[in-house]
Amino acid sequence: MSLIKYSLEYPIRTSISFLYKRLSTPSGLSEWFADNVNIKDNVLTFYWEGSEEQAIVLKQEKEKFIRYQWLEDEGEEKYFEFSIQIDDMTKDIALIVTDFAEDEEDKEEGILLWNKEIGNLKNALGI
Repeated sequence: MSLIKYSLEYPIRTSISFLYKRLSTPSGLSEWFADNVNIKDNVLTFYWEGSEEQAIVLKQEKEKFIRYQWLEDEGEEKYFEFSIQIDDMTKDIALIVTDFAEDEEDKEEGILLWNKEIGNLKNALGI
């Protein structure tokens, strides 16, 4: 089965270090992405109402990007990534979310979910 890779861009008006902490730390992720996040032995456990998922960090570069993979997707070319881009001219900051979908319907659901989650992130950042 071939996956559909897609990226979404969101303007974010905050400092890069402030944003990166919300994307890369259990406490930061708990503010907007999940009800709670714990880390043990490099495995992050995300808790939502009555469910949990585990992920690992595949790659990261401080204040530039972080790539996660759900443990259930281990061994697949499937991940989700947050990257921070700065416009050279305006110095505006954009958050790029990259994710994968199994089909067009799954992609549309993913886009709606990310729009909601990034809205939560903006609220957590006070913007």
